[in-house]
Amino acid sequence: MQENHIDDIDRKIIAILNQNGRISYTDLAKDIGLSRVAVQARVNALMENGTIERFAAVINPAKIGIAVSAFFNVEVEPKHLHETADQLAEEPFVTSLYHMTGPSKLHMHGLFKDNQEMETFLREKLYNMPGIMSVDCQVLITRYKSRMGMRL
Repeated sequence: MQENHIDDIDRKIIAILNQNGRISYTDLAKDIGLSRVAVQARVNALMENGTIERFAAVINPAKIGIAVSAFFNVEVEPKHLHETADQLAEEPFVTSLYHMTGPSKLHMHGLFKDNQEMETFLREKLYNMPGIMSVDCQVLITRYKSRMGMRL
């Protein structure tokens, strides 16, 4: 993975966009102390080099009827790891998926409208994938903090 070198102005832009991704280029330029054109060019460059991957709305799952947030540790036979990860990455219930240290471990987060929907996902999708050796599931009780962006 290639590291992009960013300067202090880029860091300020990223920090402001992290707090308010809908800020106008004009207002962002005022906050930074550059012209609107210069700020827009920097944001475009940050997008083109992959520093800014995308802009998105942060949705409160409970407000749209999603009541179950669960974390899964999935142990997969090594020969099936990448195939399983690719399949899980396409699942709409899966919000994040990571290959972790340890013997073929995938760490996954999923959102479900209720326990029945989660059980159906487990029974009909996850447990039927080739190479699944074990699944450990933990359901979220209280969210105190979620990473929205990044510490600069």
